[in-house]
Amino acid sequence: KKKWLSRFFFYCSFVLRRRENPSMARMARSSPTARNSRPRSRSSATPAIRNRKLKPPMAAASLTKLMTMILMLESYQDQLDTISITAPGYIYDYLYGKNASTADIWKGETHTLRSLLYAMLLPSANEAAYIVADYMSGSSIDNFVAMMNDEAARIGCTGTIFTDPCGLDPGNVTTARDAYLLVRVAMGYDAFAQAAGEESYQMPASTKHDSPYTILTSDKLVSPSSNYYRSYTKGGKTGSLGEWQNFACWHVQDGETYISVVLNSPENCAPYTYPTKRPALYETVHLIDWVFDSFSIQAALDTDQALAEIPVKYSSDTDTLQLYPADSMMTLLPSTGDGSVTQKYFHLPDYATAPIQQGDVVGTVELKLAGETIGVVNLIAGQDVHQNPLLFTVSKVQAFFHSLYLKVVIVLSLLTLAVYGLWVFINLWNGRRPNRKIHRR
Repeated sequence: KKKWLSRFFFYCSFVLRRRENPSMARMARSSPTARNSRPRSRSSATPAIRNRKLKPPMAAASLTKLMTMILMLESYQDQLDTISITAPGYIYDYLYGKNASTADIWKGETHTLRSLLYAMLLPSANEAAYIVADYMSGSSIDNFVAMMNDEAARIGCTGTIFTDPCGLDPGNVTTARDAYLLVRVAMGYDAFAQAAGEESYQMPASTKHDSPYTILTSDKLVSPSSNYYRSYTKGGKTGSLGEWQNFACWHVQDGETYISVVLNSPENCAPYTYPTKRPALYETVHLIDWVFDSFSIQAALDTDQALAEIPVKYSSDTDTLQLYPADSMMTLLPSTGDGSVTQKYFHLPDYATAPIQQGDVVGTVELKLAGETIGVVNLIAGQDVHQNPLLFTVSKVQAFFHSLYLKVVIVLSLLTLAVYGLWVFINLWNGRRPNRKIHRR
């Protein structure tokens, strides 16, 4: 079973070139998701390698289609080849004149869900997204948009709002963090992961197309013939509504999986001309190349080295106990350093009480990098510590005599004695008074 780690997120304003409107990027180690099952989001504490104030939500553009594909796969991942949908006519009235990207699916044309998945993912076909939304919502796009926003909230998105199923409406907004979550969930589906890595796909012949035709991906990082090609990139999704571009994708290097997001990358950052001018892709390859050159998976802790020492009570074996990390915590650290670049914050009791067995959890250590928490590791006892019965008994007796309970009992007893003594005194006093005789005449 492949070991996945989820200790590292990366927020940054990517500044390979200085400009007034830098793009925002987020890069993260992915956490595990069960393939062929409904992926669930996971929260993770993460270090910031380069942290600038994150911008508010930005236009999602075609990253919106990630959610449309997630909803489709969540419901129909096992029926992609058995369910076929006919394109309704009304969606073309909406798409007409918007210069929307397309897979050349015509009104009244029928395609399987798998073909629609490839159409949404590779050329970012807007009509395919609407065809799926219409089918899943019973011809109510508003209902489908509500489903999108509910699912976004469920997986942990906090700055994302969807207003249509494809991203043409500028009202679709997201953040780098939320786009990371969308990619992380989507890549948990085998069908998505396979489609995202394809350079092209053969759309089948239909009533509107006499023969199969080829659609190409807009993610040129998976195209070996492209200047942007990177063998470590396994798939992603582009998006654009103007003179800028979004790109969210994932990469695999040295057995580890990473997710990167670039939002609103301006066209002037890429040196190429059309049709190869793809600014978000240009920034992504430079960003991830830099990450792989500058960081590596390392052990943040040495399990053979004691990290802390605390006093021990009730033992004649030792007065102190050494604590060791229970895990080395493999994480992403600067390649030029080691675990010593992290800051350690200990959460320990004032003392430990015997008996103690080697391996008992006594406290924790929190590791931070550049002020951001990268993980918390248990600290365990490095040796057995036996209890001395005499020391334990003496300590308990001393504790009893110093306890508030005993003090309260003593005070109440003294008060009771005082009251009793006063009562006895009063009775004795009354007993000594002479009786006066009354003489009658």
